[in-house]
Order: sequence, then C-alpha cells, then structure tokens
Amino acid sequence: MKRELDSLVIQMHSAGISYTDAVRQFKRRYILEVLANHKGNQCKAADELGMHRNTLSRTLAELDMDTTQIRNGMRRPPASERPRVQSIAQGMNRGITGAR
Repeated sequence: MKRELDSLVIQMHSAGISYTDAVRQFKRRYILEVLANHKGNQCKAADELGMHRNTLSRTLAELDMDTTQIRNGMRRPPASERPRVQSIAQGMNRGITGAR
C-alpha cells in the first residue's frame, strides 16, 4: 500500500496538483468509502471517522458532496421500480408448463 500511495503522490505532484487540492480529493474519496460501507448512514460513518455527525455534515458541505445523492445511491430502489420476483417466477412456470 505504501508503494501505491507513494506512486499516487508522485503522479499528483508531477501533474501540478496543489497540496490543498490533493488533500481535498483524498478527504472526498475516503469519506465516500466510509459512507458507502455504512450505506450512507452519517452517524455510523462519523463514529468510524472519529468525529461528531455535525462535523461530518459540515465537512461534506465544505467538500461540495451532495449527501442526498450519496444516501439515495445506497438505498434499494422503490418497490415500484424493482422487478417482481413472483411475476418472473410465474412467467417461468408458465413457460415450463406450456412446454409439456
């Protein structure tokens, strides 16, 4: 992991990315990963990050991260948008029954 990080730092520095931008991008990616592991739950993510939920919320705003989009991306689609397993199974059964 150290080699990968060293390589990334060298690439970012060579590309002229400022320290401020590098830190900002690291924070965004790291926080997004923690939020994904907690399915968008900010309380659990803040606890893992060692900060208060309000601090996490403020940090998300400072990093221009849309928390609504993060939460919605972690949720199951509404029942109306999910395929109905029962209907699919019935269709398969009809196909099997009709083949006999």
